[in-house]
Amino acid sequence: MARNRRLILSPPSEVWRLLSDGHRYGEWVTGNQEVLAEDPHWPEVGSTITFRVGIGPLTLDDKSVVRICEPGRRLELEAKADPFGAARVAMRLVPWGEHTLFVLDWHPLRGPGTRMHGLPVDYLVKVRNGMMLTKLARIAVSERQRVTPSS
Repeated sequence: MARNRRLILSPPSEVWRLLSDGHRYGEWVTGNQEVLAEDPHWPEVGSTITFRVGIGPLTLDDKSVVRICEPGRRLELEAKADPFGAARVAMRLVPWGEHTLFVLDWHPLRGPGTRMHGLPVDYLVKVRNGMMLTKLARIAVSERQRVTPSS
């Protein structure tokens, strides 16, 4: 399992607003080229978003299904990337004063990723997820500053 933590200088309600808008995943999910479809009930359990991931011309369409949703606190997805299998992506928002401690766990569920699971793969996923959380934090802080400009 790869685990990342990031202190985001915005309250959980603002970070949750970003997570609950499936079309915004293209802004912060590393490797995401475009969101192709968002279930109108996102992020209710069973709802999906479909997006294209890849680098340059090497792409594949990925679908994420919500498996657990506790609004404002927790979102767990099953990210399916055929033919590579699927992974569990668990996101927790922990209030930390006025801010949010964002905890992201990634674990392969099925497919070749389960056999390659271990230090090298987890390290690469951890680096990718760290970049992703950096982008998410920047967006959340930028939006907070736009809404509540300092005096």
